Amino acid sequence: MGKFFIFTGVSITLTGLLILLAQRTGGNGWFGWFGNLPLDIRIEKEDFRLYFPIGSSIVLSIILSILLSIINKLIR
Repeated sequence: MGKFFIFTGVSITLTGLLILLAQRTGGNGWFGWFGNLPLDIRIEKEDFRLYFPIGSSIVLSIILSILLSIINKLIR
């Protein structure tokens, strides 16, 4: 259980550092495409805004599934 917490903490720290580095590159950064995928629904009217990120959710789910399967194979 201790190894799991150490791995989780290191992973969160590295992810945070990667995001900070991406923000400092200027412009939209490395993740400028995220949230603007074809299946992301965005409706904007005068008094109403709706953003439903279906495409981004699918991509995030695939990435996390691959990462978790790799981690699972490394731990076993």
